[in-house]
Amino acid sequence: MKILICNDDGYQALGIKALYEALKTVAEVEVVAPEHNNSAKSNALTLHSPLYVHTAANGFRYVNGTPADCVHIALTGLLGYRPDLVVSGINNGANMGDDTIYSGTVGAAMEGYLFGVPAIAFSQIDKGWAFIDAAAAKAREIVQQMARQDMVGATPWLLNINIPNLPFDQIKPAKVCRLGRRHAAESVITQLSPRGDTMYWIGSAGAAKDEAEGTDFHAAAHGHVVLTPLKVDLTDHEHLRYWAQTAAQLGAPQDQAG
Repeated sequence: MKILICNDDGYQALGIKALYEALKTVAEVEVVAPEHNNSAKSNALTLHSPLYVHTAANGFRYVNGTPADCVHIALTGLLGYRPDLVVSGINNGANMGDDTIYSGTVGAAMEGYLFGVPAIAFSQIDKGWAFIDAAAAKAREIVQQMARQDMVGATPWLLNINIPNLPFDQIKPAKVCRLGRRHAAESVITQLSPRGDTMYWIGSAGAAKDEAEGTDFHAAAHGHVVLTPLKVDLTDHEHLRYWAQTAAQLGAPQDQAG
């Protein structure tokens, strides 16, 4: 089994180091990760400036780009082979609910999925790296289970997995959940720069809005590994017929005028 590891916290983050140490015991593993923290970069690709790849003393390769950049260039020439699995993380903090849209951790995994490779985004629920080795051991257990079920290297799938910051034997079994929802983010923070210009800082994420049983927020609050299968199709299939009718009505006045 060949695994490509990426993240969005940067190649020196404790999460990616722990994940590498855990997975190298069960697979051939290579790391291609951002040079610096790239949280909330989602699926962004760098198209108007060059990307450079360097190799760290521990063998990790790092890129002056986004998480999606790293996976993209790895799969389109840097590696020279097609991995069986792309694994992203372990992120410093949860990626649940609306956060998955912005997450660079999820973005890296999604880039692998878009290239037809099964992919997993791993995150710890709380920030601070508490019990990171336990989280990495749980990630290895999940990867091994996928391999035993012949799901690695086969038809592509995309999983978002959040792991509690707990000792290994206290982590509850995985629950398959839907994404919850958050309230709107906190207000933007404004400050004056030393030159008198107004600076804006994006506010903190809002509190959970939909945290009912069956959501990722609910399972995380009860100490479970949270597993959410994701898809990329953003089409509102349920309302396609409604929008077709609306589009027809929008076009009608122009047709009559002609």
